[in-house]
Amino acid sequence: MKLYQKLRTAVPRLVVSQEEDEEEEEEDVDAPTPTGHSRLAPWWVGSGLLLTAVLLSTVTVWVLRQVSGGWHGPAPPSQCHQVPESHRFDCYPERRVVVTQELCEGRGCCFVETPPAAGGERGVPWCFYPPDFPSYALQSLNQTALGMVGLLVRREKAYYPRDIEVLRLDVELETDTRLHVKITDAANPRYEVPLEVPRAEKRAENPIYSLDFSKDPFGLLLRRRDTGTVLLNTTVAPLIFADQFLQISTALPSRFLYGLGEHRSTLLHSLDWSTLTLWARDVSPTESFNLYGAHPFYLLLEEGGDAHGVFLLNSNAMEVALQPAPALTWRTIGGVLDFYIFLGPDPNTVIQQYQEVIGLPAMPPLWALGFHLCRWGYGSSNETWQTVRAMRNFQIPQDTQWNDIDYMDEYRDFTFDPQKFASLPSLVEDLHKHGQHYVMILDPGISSTSPRGSYWPFDEGLRRGLFINTTQGQPLIGQVWPGYTAFADFSNGDTRRWWLENLQRFHAHVPFDGVWIDMNEPSNFMDGSEEGCPPGELDSPPYTPAVLGDSLSAKTVCASAKQSASVHYNLHNLYGLMEAEATASALIQIRGKRPFVISRSTFPSQGRYSGHWLGDNRSQWKDMYYSIPGMLSFSLFGIPLVGADICGFSGSTSEELCTRWMQLGAFYPFSRNHNSQNEKAQDPTAFSPAARTAMKDVLLTRYSLLPFLYTLFHHAHLHGETVARPLFFEFPRDTATYGLDRQFLWGRSLLVTPVLEPGVDSVTGYFPRGVWYDFYTGSSVNSSGETLKLPAPLEHLNLHLREGSILPTQKPGPTSEASRGNPLRLIVALSPGATAWGDLFWDDGESLDTFERGSYSYLVFNAMENVLTSSVLHTSTEAASATIGTLSIYGVREPPHKVLLNGQEKPFSYLDNQVLTVSGLGLGLDQAFSLQWL
Repeated sequence: MKLYQKLRTAVPRLVVSQEEDEEEEEEDVDAPTPTGHSRLAPWWVGSGLLLTAVLLSTVTVWVLRQVSGGWHGPAPPSQCHQVPESHRFDCYPERRVVVTQELCEGRGCCFVETPPAAGGERGVPWCFYPPDFPSYALQSLNQTALGMVGLLVRREKAYYPRDIEVLRLDVELETDTRLHVKITDAANPRYEVPLEVPRAEKRAENPIYSLDFSKDPFGLLLRRRDTGTVLLNTTVAPLIFADQFLQISTALPSRFLYGLGEHRSTLLHSLDWSTLTLWARDVSPTESFNLYGAHPFYLLLEEGGDAHGVFLLNSNAMEVALQPAPALTWRTIGGVLDFYIFLGPDPNTVIQQYQEVIGLPAMPPLWALGFHLCRWGYGSSNETWQTVRAMRNFQIPQDTQWNDIDYMDEYRDFTFDPQKFASLPSLVEDLHKHGQHYVMILDPGISSTSPRGSYWPFDEGLRRGLFINTTQGQPLIGQVWPGYTAFADFSNGDTRRWWLENLQRFHAHVPFDGVWIDMNEPSNFMDGSEEGCPPGELDSPPYTPAVLGDSLSAKTVCASAKQSASVHYNLHNLYGLMEAEATASALIQIRGKRPFVISRSTFPSQGRYSGHWLGDNRSQWKDMYYSIPGMLSFSLFGIPLVGADICGFSGSTSEELCTRWMQLGAFYPFSRNHNSQNEKAQDPTAFSPAARTAMKDVLLTRYSLLPFLYTLFHHAHLHGETVARPLFFEFPRDTATYGLDRQFLWGRSLLVTPVLEPGVDSVTGYFPRGVWYDFYTGSSVNSSGETLKLPAPLEHLNLHLREGSILPTQKPGPTSEASRGNPLRLIVALSPGATAWGDLFWDDGESLDTFERGSYSYLVFNAMENVLTSSVLHTSTEAASATIGTLSIYGVREPPHKVLLNGQEKPFSYLDNQVLTVSGLGLGLDQAFSLQWL
């Protein structure tokens, strides 16, 4: 951390900051008036001069030069060589260009060749900013009711067209743990993301952060008050704000960076010159590619275990460049720089604070947490039905049956094949009779080739003008599964009404329960449209981020296409979010119950409307591994209902791979087995009796844990807590957890350690300090923070309970509905001090707003001094029919002589592994109780 101590000292300070005397009269935020330089103390005044003289003799001279003033021609070679390699910020990030010295120096930048990176990857940039590259200067800064407003002025042009010479800086101290910083054009409105965000009503009174500014060049420094850690330092590279190129860099206080999706990578990002691109794209999950969604949010663990998060509210094409300084550069090609910074100080609260801005996730119906089964290639509704019946015959739990696009008539939305899927309505009726549910796929590409008058969705959409248009005002025609298609414009409120009407018409024939929205990046088998894309700076911008295909229109629609709210250039990354919102709203109106939507493309706030699956993965061991960091990343993004295609979508799985993947997938929050056409079936009934039994057993384990999982989703919905979470969320001061992404937790209590390699009968897992109990047996491991080797035969998944936790479980049934009627079992995992805590949220599992309406029960369980108590904090009629039948208490060190329930003696059993069990209780959830062992 020495580097950041130097940065903190060396960066020029302004007298005006958030800590300025707040007795000063507030200025009008909408009309900032320069207050004169008497308020802006030059950085060279006083002791700063002495400090500068000392630091100029050190290796940090380049840092000082970055904040020393204007541009005076080409940088001297000696100045360029003084910049350490890890701190060289790329001045020529364009791909497909051989950067020569002439090109580089034409931008006024340093050119120093370095050895190429291994594997052909981009390494240390040869072209980088010199210390005195021109940037903006802070001309004025005034106090406002919520923070500060200022003007930034640029006196020399940068190298991208249409520099914006005067910028407006808005700083709002929204809460004690949330800071909002926005930079935009001072004179002209620019596109901003139409996302509902909270508005602060008063300035934070006791913020846990402090903010200072550099005047010339402009920069901001954000510090954590109690530790002094510099969380943001934007003085390390110049701010650039042109019409179609916005760039800002910051130093980072550590290398422990997470988030920035959607990408296939390890959970902990590499800062070794990697670039993450955010531009929604239909492509099988592959390392280094921009994938289906865009989430410009990162969480960073600081040295010592504190955490903070940064969210850039911007939906344009974007890339984030990471380098080992450590530092990060945001580059986007539109909109504004609208940052929210969340101070935590622990990882869990960072994510909660983030979701306070983007919105809390919806509460899913209980059946959404059961097991789902799908494939592309059933071929007919009868074949689909046969799979459902086979699952029932083997008594394998299943809540939901899905169909992929082959149920449609010629792949057209809102139709079903009248021959192959003629019995689809009967199948859905049968599912409902057995307490099961049905979900089908929909794509946003609407077939445009049917004879006029024969396909209502297109005819009516065309009549109402509800499709994305070309620059000429005609529906943009691309190609997807049904052939030539138009694309619904979900930014148009009228489109949402048309979408609802289509779903209503289809639901009248096939009463589906949920909707799977796919291909909504939007995906297009053509680049742009059947006519290509017109020339211009929307489709061919001055700078194109490192998108797959090197074009914004690669396998999607033209960026210049017109939508109701703006051009597609601005709205592309929002397409899946807008479709999810329209679909969830329609389901509520059609069914009157909680909607269930799974979307491929996502954007911040998506959790309010849908869950997500991780796309078209492959039946490979590495794909199974990558599903864990993918799942955990979406937990950071506020989309807790997430999972991957169990056993892989494309390619043929093996029995061993599918068994191990079913064990892992049983602990995805969203658990679905799905595979492609022309491959062997991979549902549990397709395998040998041994494999089938192993799959059934782990699904029964999931179903037994549904009360615990459902309660976790309640906390996610109510407070923004994560469901599946990385170990470092619970152990942020244990550095051994920072890179772990082969294990994960459900909540704070349940540790999952899956096998991710072929041909093994054991697995290694890290156990943070404390007592961990085998979920199945109650046997304990007392860890000092160790990696342990665990037996893992093919039929076994390792699950461990953390000390101090109480889990509500239930006797599993073949569906979540059947399970609800079974008695509950509380598993109490005592700490060494014989304490434990847990809770249970219980409602009817599907009605809207049960918590908001008070139609729920909520119980809290506590164990202390050999007494377990249940406190009923809220109750409703649903609780009257549910009972607690069994209590299992792990870690009871001495054999009890007797057990008392509400003062009455009860029979019990006690095992040598210190497990106490009391059965046959019949306690209603609406009854408080006390159980004592003596």
